[in-house]
Amino acid sequence: GVAGLGVLPVLVGAPNCAAAAPGRGRGGGGGRAAARAGRLCFGTIDSFLIWRFTGGQRHCTDATNASRTQLYDLAHHAWSDTLLDYFDIPVALLPEVKDCVDDFGVCDASHFGAAIPIRGVAGDQQAALVGQGCLRPGMTKSTYGTGCFLMTNTGPAKLASDARLLTTVGYRLGGETTFALEGSIFVAGVAVKWLRDRLGLIETAAETEAIARRIGGDTGGVHVVPAFTGLGAPHWRADVRGAITGLTLDDGRDEIVTATLKSVGFQTADLVAAIAGDGVSVETLRVDGGMVANDWFCQFLADVLGVGVERTPLPETTALGAAALAAVGAGLVEDTAAMTTADGERRFLPAVAPRTRTAWLDGWHAAVERLLGT
Repeated sequence: GVAGLGVLPVLVGAPNCAAAAPGRGRGGGGGRAAARAGRLCFGTIDSFLIWRFTGGQRHCTDATNASRTQLYDLAHHAWSDTLLDYFDIPVALLPEVKDCVDDFGVCDASHFGAAIPIRGVAGDQQAALVGQGCLRPGMTKSTYGTGCFLMTNTGPAKLASDARLLTTVGYRLGGETTFALEGSIFVAGVAVKWLRDRLGLIETAAETEAIARRIGGDTGGVHVVPAFTGLGAPHWRADVRGAITGLTLDDGRDEIVTATLKSVGFQTADLVAAIAGDGVSVETLRVDGGMVANDWFCQFLADVLGVGVERTPLPETTALGAAALAAVGAGLVEDTAAMTTADGERRFLPAVAPRTRTAWLDGWHAAVERLLGT
């Protein structure tokens, strides 16, 4: 066994504050006996789907999904004996861990009318990393959906983040692991939904661009910190709640709407700064997701980050990445780069002076610090 959970960040790459560690079992002796006898299996959703699609012939997963269970040893590329012992989990319960391109069995013809080989598997954000063509160290993608997930390729280096980011498997091909750092923003696109559905300030998300342009992006010192469910990386404070700061009698709908858009850019800047603190320089950010249809938002991202922002023409980069892995596995293409997005639909370049960027971030950080009590 191990003393407490202090070993978790070293083995699995997740800070304790961000970790939802598996519960240590109580009872369940019958389940453990069934697992050891090969009559019970447990795994991630992909392993369940593979089991069902193959008629129970395969119990397997890939390295990216395994790396997010907090039971997988990133250094040794295997289930952690230390953690399995601590949580009293029989290794026979868990799926075999394969490369992202591998033989995961054959989907039975009863499901889709033909027997289909399963040749590519990856986790959600890792598949998007591949789909965005972030195949070299330092290449970074950010997906703006309900929340935001930013992931940067760190190559063969398994970096231990000093900034409380998550170390994860980016992808594994041919037995070679490419690692990544990931940071998450709990609230991104859902903040725009809040403006529409709860505050009634807009009727459609598309209105936000015209509003931000109307006031030239100037909120007059108003900041929205959308910590509706806490703050994600690099703060990891689930206890704080949202706030609007800097309001005066001169402020109204336009300032609040624009400050909400800017809050997502500010949080992205915090993630990029955290990655830089871990020794990885982000020179270009590739973006996808619903929010990036807003040209003003993409330009603000470039301005506040001080780096170029490339917007993919394809809205579903996760699906593209998974398809690229499967195509390689099926021998249809030689490598994933042949299918993934190499160039953005549009490139947004920074257009503000460094002192302006610094002033923006100082105002944002002051608003966040009020919530954090620092």
